[in-house]
Amino acid sequence: MEPQSAEGPRHVAVIMDGNGRWAERQGLERTEGHRAGVESVRQVVRSANELGVGWLTLYAFSSENWNRPKHEVELLMSLPEEFFEEELPEVIERNVRILSIGRRDRLPPSVRASLENAEEKTAHNTGMRLVFALSYGARGEIVDAVKRLVRDGRVDADDIDEKTFAAYLDQPEMPDVDLLIRTGGEQRLSNFLLWQVAYAELVTLDCMWPDFRREHLEAAMGAFGDRERRFGLTGAQVRSGGGS
Repeated sequence: MEPQSAEGPRHVAVIMDGNGRWAERQGLERTEGHRAGVESVRQVVRSANELGVGWLTLYAFSSENWNRPKHEVELLMSLPEEFFEEELPEVIERNVRILSIGRRDRLPPSVRASLENAEEKTAHNTGMRLVFALSYGARGEIVDAVKRLVRDGRVDADDIDEKTFAAYLDQPEMPDVDLLIRTGGEQRLSNFLLWQVAYAELVTLDCMWPDFRREHLEAAMGAFGDRERRFGLTGAQVRSGGGS
């Protein structure tokens, strides 16, 4: 079983927004913001692991990002490969398991090979699950799940429920998101984990992703701990521990 703190979120997902704006405000090329954001990835992975988060999912490259300028796409594609190559020894030492979601068939061969190597090398790790959303879009994931279910041909329509459907998503073992953090001040989901965030607590931060550090994660987790999660019940029902 993966670790999780007694009161904190089991699954934290992050929309890492603001790299380009961070660079532009400093008179730099947008690509420099993406490079600076890699250090924030390192920091949040270490911090989340130390804070007892069981699952950490990072929105690294969306399906819509393919429409950005070619030079920016090429840079964005190089960063995951660099991360896997440079950080894999520490990830293994920290007992973290690397997973991914998204249409990996669109990834450049070298990036796909680096990702698959990281997944293979950490497959037996039992600590935090670190999920990279690469070439990912939530609507695409749902469509792909429907295709898998239909092709499977073993489930009658009347027998399909939420649990059955979730088993066909990119990572069937992934639990629902408890805490969704978005940096950069924007307040939208941007086609990220639409199925899994149904009851997530949302925290938006004004800081740009390259400035994100442990204190920001701790603040977001603190805000999560202060909220009452009702899942459709009344506050009184939750506080009494009852569901009727």
